[in-house]
Amino acid sequence: MKVNIAIIMGGFSSEHQISLLSGQNVYVQLNREKYTPYRVVISTEKWVCLDDTDKEYPVNKADFTVEIGNDKVSFGCVFNAIHGTPGEDGLMQSYFKLLGLPQTSCGYYQAALTFNKRDLLSVLKPYGIKSAPSCYLNEGDRINEEEIIKKVGLPCFVKANKAGSSFGISKVYTKEEIQPAIAKAFREDNEIIIESFLEGTEVSVGVITYKGATKVLPITEIVTENDFFDYEAKYEGKSQEITPARISDTERAHVEQYAKLAYEVLKMKGYTRSEFILIDEIPYMLEMNTTPGLTEQSILPKQALAAGLSLSELFESAIEEALNEK
Repeated sequence: MKVNIAIIMGGFSSEHQISLLSGQNVYVQLNREKYTPYRVVISTEKWVCLDDTDKEYPVNKADFTVEIGNDKVSFGCVFNAIHGTPGEDGLMQSYFKLLGLPQTSCGYYQAALTFNKRDLLSVLKPYGIKSAPSCYLNEGDRINEEEIIKKVGLPCFVKANKAGSSFGISKVYTKEEIQPAIAKAFREDNEIIIESFLEGTEVSVGVITYKGATKVLPITEIVTENDFFDYEAKYEGKSQEITPARISDTERAHVEQYAKLAYEVLKMKGYTRSEFILIDEIPYMLEMNTTPGLTEQSILPKQALAAGLSLSELFESAIEEALNEK
């Protein structure tokens, strides 16, 4: 008997439109012999299920069901394709946990932790996973540019602490640029992280659970035409994403080691994609994404294809893991 799969997409953040593309690709790729997929768009205004003509049917939030015509549709599993809040910060995970409904991404604690860049890096530090020197600001804190420069140097990165797709991030070269960059980051989040610029090779690596085991996917090297891997570089063709990465065997082994270590230390499931800067063969972690992009142009699907997995197999692996966990 086929399982009804709700593919949740959209969300409340600046990544809403990108998430719709990820969710649509999952919808297209899922094996119809095993699953009956439904697209569920979640926004601050409404939760709706779309039929093939894009007609909207309201979702009952009390039990996550939907009435389509004379039928009440319930779901055997939720495929989480929401980037940012509420799909990547633990809110949806907690909701489905309370309903007892299996879902494909990590648990609510892991989602909340990894969505907070500064908390994630602090938790992983005792395990030997290095990160850039940094300092933190909360909205309303006193801003002392001299202290920031003394701590992290110039150039540096000013980032929204809880945001994805490079929203709210600036590379800062001068003292005068610090205040505008902080204001930009605060438009995305009320917490920010300011990090030293690390000169090295940027790589991205997906880690998944596949057939019950942790699997590290082929590493991607990021070469951007812009000053850093910003939104334009990620989504508007201003970068090269080279898989497998042009790095040494030693560098590859170190990235695989620390990406797998982070995944297992945090008791992850489903997909993660971690970003590192390689300096003198040592990986420095930037962040970990727990609902990475899932379009055909996204990094993790390309890594899966390089590993010999079709997108159908990639998406099915997360669903089966969630169903087996239940």
